[in-house]
Amino acid sequence: MSPEQREQSEREQASRMLPPTPYPEPAPGRVEARRAHFLSEVDRQARSRSPRPALRPRGRWRLVLGTAVAAGATAVVLGLGSGPIDAPRNVPPASAASVQLLERAALAAATTPQTKVRAGQYSYVKTVGHTSVLSETKAGTMDLLREDEGMEQWTSVDGSERTLQRKGGSDDLLPGAPGRGNLNSPTYDFLAALPTDPDILLKRIRDDAEENHGAGSDSTTGPDQEAFVTIGDLLRNGATPSETTAALYRAAALIPGVDVVSDAVDAAGRHGVAVARTHEGERTEWIFDKSTAQLLGERTVLVEDNAWGKAGTVVTSVALIDSGIVDEAGQTP
Repeated sequence: MSPEQREQSEREQASRMLPPTPYPEPAPGRVEARRAHFLSEVDRQARSRSPRPALRPRGRWRLVLGTAVAAGATAVVLGLGSGPIDAPRNVPPASAASVQLLERAALAAATTPQTKVRAGQYSYVKTVGHTSVLSETKAGTMDLLREDEGMEQWTSVDGSERTLQRKGGSDDLLPGAPGRGNLNSPTYDFLAALPTDPDILLKRIRDDAEENHGAGSDSTTGPDQEAFVTIGDLLRNGATPSETTAALYRAAALIPGVDVVSDAVDAAGRHGVAVARTHEGERTEWIFDKSTAQLLGERTVLVEDNAWGKAGTVVTSVALIDSGIVDEAGQTP
């Protein structure tokens, strides 16, 4: 199959998986321009990077060693947080199907009415889902357990107040006010100040990945996986300015190795189509509503057997249930 035939096939696949929406199609030439950027970027990286041995990353869900209180056994927890990154090696550019889906999501976000936000307000997000725990029993066997990650959270839009988190029926103020925020702990004002040009935005995210997870750290080198993880975290933030959301989707379309999964189920049981990236046997999926291109949630699925389970096991899953801007912590939209 020629490259032209392959691209046409991918476009037809995307059209079947995501029916027409009320949002306009990408402008003629946008997808072609993006793909040209991908190819030149992959070529640039291939020429500028020397081969390096691959290191096992911790991934989107960090491996944390702890102690199981009840059983007195060792447990390994898959917990929220950014992990290491990988260096691209002959990774293809994002597929045409994923570019088309991400562009539709960007257009849907861009046409969403912008909420007027003022100092003193809070961004609200409600999620349901789980992380996974490997627990060593007294008999020496390993049990895979699920830990509930459902919660509600209120974050000061300008970072001046402490974040309120409601989880398991109890309310807790997280330590310290968030301040202006950063890529790992964003406030609304921080997100609103991010560049909306996709290329500039991706460079900002990649530069941060290189600084915090590049050479000299315990992470593997290469910004692509970390960039995909970071963008996913920012998108799950809930209340994000519409222009920033659109730019994040378009920045993700510039990352090599991004593809589409035709059917994925979020933690709330909703079926959708997913934009995904596979790394070291684990596939990170952003799940979208097939009709509206609205983000439903994110999950991590094993594509190879490992200590966490068999291929096909969903080791983490978080669904977005509600989000918005409210006047006080504890209120809902």
